[in-house]
Amino acid sequence: MKSRRATWLVNGALWVLAVVTLFPLLWMLSVSLMPTGASATYPPPILPAHPTLEHYRELFAQQHMGRYFVNSLVVATSATVLALVLNGLAGFAFAKLRFRGREAIFKVLLAGLLIPAQVTMIPLFGLLKLFGLVNSYAGAIIPGAASIFGIFLVRQAALAIPDELLDAARIDGASEWRVLRSVVAPLLVPILVTLGVFVFLGTWNDFMWPLIVLTDRDMQTLPVALAGLSREHVQDNEMTMAGAVVTVVPVLVLFLALQRHYIRGLLSGAIKG
Repeated sequence: MKSRRATWLVNGALWVLAVVTLFPLLWMLSVSLMPTGASATYPPPILPAHPTLEHYRELFAQQHMGRYFVNSLVVATSATVLALVLNGLAGFAFAKLRFRGREAIFKVLLAGLLIPAQVTMIPLFGLLKLFGLVNSYAGAIIPGAASIFGIFLVRQAALAIPDELLDAARIDGASEWRVLRSVVAPLLVPILVTLGVFVFLGTWNDFMWPLIVLTDRDMQTLPVALAGLSREHVQDNEMTMAGAVVTVVPVLVLFLALQRHYIRGLLSGAIKG
């Protein structure tokens, strides 16, 4: 009886926390469906009395939100694919390949985690300007294509792969690329999915770097465009909330679709230490 009561209490507390967490998102969606000015009444309505999609139509017809959505999709997807390839290869190399200075190089990389990202923005911008990549998709993509954290994450997972398994594949005649593709990659799927979610969410939600490197308005990403929209329609809460829904829903759907692999990756990293 006590065990059942404790279970009900824990489940009830979790439901309460879930409702409290989801309420701002549901409120954002509700306001986006209200006519202009409806959310400014007192007391503010919880649900729209007369739901309308006028704000979404205006976003895509007049505010070019579709263009900004495509920009964010291109930048976030490209950065994620590059990050999985580069971080995956580097993490495997630091975990399983033997080369001079491996441990020293890895320690230097780990030391780089202590440097705030804001400190590197000015030299990074100067470097991209030198190569003519300012105001280009490449300038927004390349900085997120490889990260010290991503290399560390993959390396820790790759360390748990038995060396005997790799040696057996090599004895059977498999090349290093075949070993990586057919043996290592399937074993690293959970951690690679976790890394992919991290990179995609971080790139999709990034505001500062696209604001700095993309000066052409037609190349802006959704967070930058949403900030401009909130300034232009400062009194139109419904329009701003509609823009926020367009920005949040894709990454929310992605996370829910991949959460099983994401959680497996986090748990495997925690267990393998």
